[in-house]
Amino acid sequence: MPPTGGPRDTLPPVLLRAEPADSSTRFQGNRITLTFDEYIQLENPFEKLGHSPVPKVKPEAEARLKTITIRIKDTLEANTTYSIDFDDAIKDINENNPLRGYRYVFSTGPRIDTDSITGRVFYAETGKTDSLLQVILHRTDKDSAVAKQRPRYATRTRADGSFAFRYLAPGDYHVFAIKDADGGLKYDQATETFGFLDSSIRTNGPPVGLLAFNAEAESPRKPSGTAAAAARNRDDRRLRYGTNLEGDRLDLLGELVVSFENRLTTLDTTRITLTDTALRPLRGYRLELDSTRKRLTVAFRWTAASRYRLLLQKDYARDTLGLQALRNDTLRFETKRESDYGSLSLRIGGLDTAQRPVLLLYREDALEKSLPLTLTRYRFPLFRPGEYGIRILYDRNGNGRWDTGDYWRRLQPERVVLRRQKLTIRAGWDNELDVNLTEKGN
Repeated sequence: MPPTGGPRDTLPPVLLRAEPADSSTRFQGNRITLTFDEYIQLENPFEKLGHSPVPKVKPEAEARLKTITIRIKDTLEANTTYSIDFDDAIKDINENNPLRGYRYVFSTGPRIDTDSITGRVFYAETGKTDSLLQVILHRTDKDSAVAKQRPRYATRTRADGSFAFRYLAPGDYHVFAIKDADGGLKYDQATETFGFLDSSIRTNGPPVGLLAFNAEAESPRKPSGTAAAAARNRDDRRLRYGTNLEGDRLDLLGELVVSFENRLTTLDTTRITLTDTALRPLRGYRLELDSTRKRLTVAFRWTAASRYRLLLQKDYARDTLGLQALRNDTLRFETKRESDYGSLSLRIGGLDTAQRPVLLLYREDALEKSLPLTLTRYRFPLFRPGEYGIRILYDRNGNGRWDTGDYWRRLQPERVVLRRQKLTIRAGWDNELDVNLTEKGN
């Protein structure tokens, strides 16, 4: 039989020597050479290598055979500790085994600074974390520094939102988090994700927590092209619509929503009637057109397992393209049965109403229920089946919804805590959920 080639290589490259030596002091050169025990590659060095302090011009890093060469382009400051964090960019050629967490350190002064700042960053609105945020440090307390000056230090968060600055000079620092759109590490757009601490902190203190937010929502991009218009026959002048029905069934706990392709210019609600199967008009329903004038809501106290008709008479609406209802139309549907739902008994522990907690239940990242918590027990006889994520909003102003922050007004966003526990509702079952607000989330 042919030879197998031996066991697969699973070991990362090993550093044999560094010139100058790692943790050197009184550094004066502009070149660093790292030699390894096998052939290596340097993956995406411009993105993955972190440099502290942040240089005006990034050093060049190149891998050749078993050697990595770093050429420093900036003028180094006196009595300053520098570090180069390679993250997982160093890999062997054959199996792509990464050398994780290697950092090269040197100082232009007589000693290596060893102070640190650590912490975590959470998205304020969701309580989630990711590895796409940059945490930056400034020494000045001027408000405009974070918008106009490059930071002194920068590092990327890990997937769990944690970050760490090592080899800092002792002193006070202002800490910010940013998802930087243009790579300038400056907070110069209100639509950028941003977080800040209310005051400076001293090195070697306890871990800090930042809440990241968007002060302003990014304007939605207008769709390019005219694919939607081209798909319609030019001679077709009918007003088209869609609904939120599942087949022909309506959620017993929701409302009937009729959605139009274009903004409505006219709507005659006297030509829209909700009836039973015998076409007898019902009382007590409401017709509401939203602010976009594209969604018509039919609100009614629905009865389980019942059939309904929505009568749409000719010319009941017209849209911005001049499309209109050319004939009478009837929308037939029925509501779901009570057995299609489960019940939920909810118990709240550690309730502190002074913090104005709000329970948020999400299904597939869509908010299903928002419940301000003022009692320790709740019961819902009908609840939609499915798996729910749980978050707790601490509603500072008591308006029932999450509010963003504003750095220039020194206003922190409201905090949302993501709970690890899940809620699973099964149809036809009595389901229970215990939420202890004193337990840590995230």
